Amino acid sequence: MLAVPETRYAESADGVQVAYQVWGEGPLDLVASRDASLPVDMLWEEPKMRSFLDRLGLFSRNIWSDGRGVGSSDAVTLTAAPTLDGWNDDRAAVTAAAGSERAAALALGEAGPATMWYVATYPERVSALVLYNTFARFLRSPDYPCGLPPERAERYLEAVRTTWATMTQVEFVAPSMVSNEQWCRWFMRAARLSGSPNSAALFLELVMETNVHHVLASIQVPTLVLHRRGNRHVRVEHGRYLAEHIPGAIYRELEGDDHVFFAGDSDGLADEIEEFLTGARPTVLSDRVLATVLFTDIVGSSEKAAELGDRRWRKLLDAHDAVVRTQLERFRGREVKTTGDGFLATFDGPARAIRCAIELTAGLRALGLDIRAGLHTGEVEVRGDDIGGIAVHTGARIATLARAGEVLVSSTVKDLVAGSGIEFDDRGEHDLKGVPGSWHLFAVKP
Repeated sequence: MLAVPETRYAESADGVQVAYQVWGEGPLDLVASRDASLPVDMLWEEPKMRSFLDRLGLFSRNIWSDGRGVGSSDAVTLTAAPTLDGWNDDRAAVTAAAGSERAAALALGEAGPATMWYVATYPERVSALVLYNTFARFLRSPDYPCGLPPERAERYLEAVRTTWATMTQVEFVAPSMVSNEQWCRWFMRAARLSGSPNSAALFLELVMETNVHHVLASIQVPTLVLHRRGNRHVRVEHGRYLAEHIPGAIYRELEGDDHVFFAGDSDGLADEIEEFLTGARPTVLSDRVLATVLFTDIVGSSEKAAELGDRRWRKLLDAHDAVVRTQLERFRGREVKTTGDGFLATFDGPARAIRCAIELTAGLRALGLDIRAGLHTGEVEVRGDDIGGIAVHTGARIATLARAGEVLVSSTVKDLVAGSGIEFDDRGEHDLKGVPGSWHLFAVKP
C-alpha cells in the first residue's frame, strides 16, 4: 500500500494556486482530471478509493490535482467561472511543477471536454488518452443527438443544487454503493468539501456551455474510451459517439450503472487502463492475510418479507444494515459485502469479532430479527475489496449450522480467545460441505 502523498501547490499562468499530489513509481506519467465532487485531499480516506489509486501507482507515476475553484485550490466566484483556457493553464502548471514533460491523460466524467481540448491542442505533451464516462458536449443539438435536451437544462441544474452531497446524489451517480453507509458518508463529505451546491451547479453549467465535438477529429494520440452501460448521468451514447469520432479510438463498454469512477467495479476499470497504457493486462495478485471471518444471516428472512410486504421489509432491512454497520465500526470490523439479508466482514482480532457478533444478535433481536452468525480464523486471499479462500468457505459453512440467535465458531477461534473471558458450549464434530476434514464447533455463551 502506497503512503499518502503530500499535497503541494503549483502557480498557474494567472497566479491561481492549484493543489496537486504525485505518487507511484511506474515508468510512465499519468495526469488525471476529474469532476468537482472529490478534493485531492480526500482521495486516500476511503479504502475502495485507496485501492484504486494503489493500482494505478503500480504501473504509473500519478499526477492528480484540484481544478481551480475545487477543494484545496484557489476559489472562484460564482460570477467568474473558470474557462477551458484557465483549466489548461492549470494542467500545464501542475505537470511542470511535477517535472513531467509528456504524460498519458486520464479524463473522468465532466473533466472530459477540457482534457480533449488540451490533448488536441498540445499533442506533443500527451502520450495517450483515456476517457471514462465522459462526453464531447452535454446538451443535445442538431449535430449532436445524444445529449440532454436544452429545454431540460435549467431543471437539471436545479436538481444538482438541491441534491448535492445527499443520498439522492449517491443514488444517481453511484447506485451500487447505496448500501455501503461508510462509503456514502465519505462521498457526501467529499462533495461538501469540494464546493457548495451553487458552485457545483456553476461548474456543470459551464460544462453544459462547452462543446468540443468539433475537435475530436484533431485528437492524434492513441485513445481508449470507457463507458458504463447503465450510466444515467452521462448516458452510454456519449461514449459511443466519442469512439466513433476520435480517429483510431478503442471502445470498451463496461457493465454497471455508476457514473463516478470510484464506485462499482473499480478493479475492472484499473485493468482496462493498465492494459491500454502498458500493453499488458495485469497479473491478478493475491494478498494473503490472517483474518477472522464473520458471516451473518437473518433467520426466516423469506417468511418475514412475505409477512411484511416489500415496503415494510425494505425499511426493516435498512434498519438491520444500519445496526450491523454501526457495530462493525465500533469493533473495527471491515465490511466486505452484503449477501442480501446478511453480511460478510473481517476482523483483525477474533475476540472483537465475537463481541461484535454478540452485540449484533442482541441489537437485531430488538428489531424483531433473529440472526445466525458463524466465525472462523484463517488465511484469506484479498483482491481489491473482496476476499476468498478456504477460510471464507469455512466461515460460511459454520454460519449455516448456527441456530437462531446463536454465534457459532470453529475450534480455531475458541483457542485464539483463551483468557478473554468469553465462554462456549461444545457443539461437537461436524462435516462442512465442500471443506475437507471434520470440524469441532462451539457456541458462544450469551
